[in-house]
Amino acid sequence: MAASGAALGSKWQWPTERLVSAGGVVFRKSEKGIEVAVCGRTTPRLWALPKGTPNAGETVEQTALREVREETGLDVVIDAALQSITYWFVRVADGVRCHKTVHFYLMRPVGGAMDQHDPEFDEVRWFPAQEAVRLLTHANEVKVVEQALELVEARTGADRETPRG
Repeated sequence: MAASGAALGSKWQWPTERLVSAGGVVFRKSEKGIEVAVCGRTTPRLWALPKGTPNAGETVEQTALREVREETGLDVVIDAALQSITYWFVRVADGVRCHKTVHFYLMRPVGGAMDQHDPEFDEVRWFPAQEAVRLLTHANEVKVVEQALELVEARTGADRETPRG
């Protein structure tokens, strides 16, 4: 007799782990308009937003502030919560399916320096907003940056690339 779909499904369940990270879209206004801080790696080539996993006892906001500081070298403050993204991947080392949620915040720098970023990334740079959108490796991060830029523009009336005089 053939096994039912439910029986097969329960027999072949993959272990699943839920993970959480937090990070930010760091922006500034300059003579070039709105700029966004982006982290880059040369091998494999990657342009990404700063983000990472919580330490024990940290809130998501504390994680976002710490991770952005570590990965960009910038001291930042949170201006607003942005959308969260979710995605699935398989951790190769143990074959566990992971469902990850990354919480993002709109942030602005209040100190620090990009040359103080940790070694996780090869470089951290300011890019004009639209260039940052084109460079980002992951489409879900592009959507977060677009949301952040809409919020900044709504608050300031700023154009993404053209400064107002």
